[in-house]
Amino acid sequence: MRSIIDILDFSVEELDELIACARDIIENPASYADSCRGKKLATLFFEPSTRTRMSFEAAMYELGGNVISMASASSSSAAKGESVADTVKTVSQYVDVIAMRHPKEGAALVASRTADVPVINAGDGGHCHPTQTLADLLTIQREKGRLENMTIGLCGDLKFGRTVHSLINAMSRYEGIKFVLISPEELKVPSYVKRDVLKNKGIPYVQTTDFDEVIPELDILYMTRVQRERFFNEEDYLRLKDSYILTPERLKNAKDDLSVMHPLPRVNEISVAVDNDPRACYFKQVKNGKYMRMALILKLLKEAGTI
Repeated sequence: MRSIIDILDFSVEELDELIACARDIIENPASYADSCRGKKLATLFFEPSTRTRMSFEAAMYELGGNVISMASASSSSAAKGESVADTVKTVSQYVDVIAMRHPKEGAALVASRTADVPVINAGDGGHCHPTQTLADLLTIQREKGRLENMTIGLCGDLKFGRTVHSLINAMSRYEGIKFVLISPEELKVPSYVKRDVLKNKGIPYVQTTDFDEVIPELDILYMTRVQRERFFNEEDYLRLKDSYILTPERLKNAKDDLSVMHPLPRVNEISVAVDNDPRACYFKQVKNGKYMRMALILKLLKEAGTI
């Protein structure tokens, strides 16, 4: 039985297979409508979520399965002091697969060692968010027609941004990738990510605080919000939250085929005036996330021998 905790749990070949499956689902949705009939997904979210939780639920319903949901820790026995391990062990008696989000790094790994069914990490603290990265990969592949040979700008909270960490890990395995890391000094990519991934693999990257200087060279611009919930004090959050705001004016200097991405939710780091720009891809990411989660659920249940 296999669980997915980190994007690196997949080989490049498996990522390509998942993308191919998702694209087939897009083309032939009726062929998958009964694939998970009689199967159940549990969504265990100890941290607020809109897109990820609903995306998993929509994915399972569109595969013909059913969903049971815990939308917040306060509505579960965690409020009584029950451990994550016990919660997951219990829930795995009711369902065939679990998608779990938790504010603590490593919680998904603990869950996977306890559960009797596959566990999918739907985000663990500031660590990683592998299924968002699956959505990102499908979006890049559909927009660019490739996953190689491009310059990717990551902008905003690169320290606590689990989506950023997962995307760096995933894209670092494709040829010809360069990263441009745009952030305030206080929110730079953690040193372990630079050491273990970028430097270790010889991947070119630059760090900068100057957004406007680098935007002309980007093929992908991946914006992120500064996350209030990751800060220890409100003062630092308020000082940094509006460090970078993407506007139509700034996009005038960008490539005509730039793809602007964002894992959402946004606060004000992308002006709503950008939404109508053909380069805006963030709402496409939302839909692509559903298709990739459908492909992932199918893969895990097939490997577990339950469909």
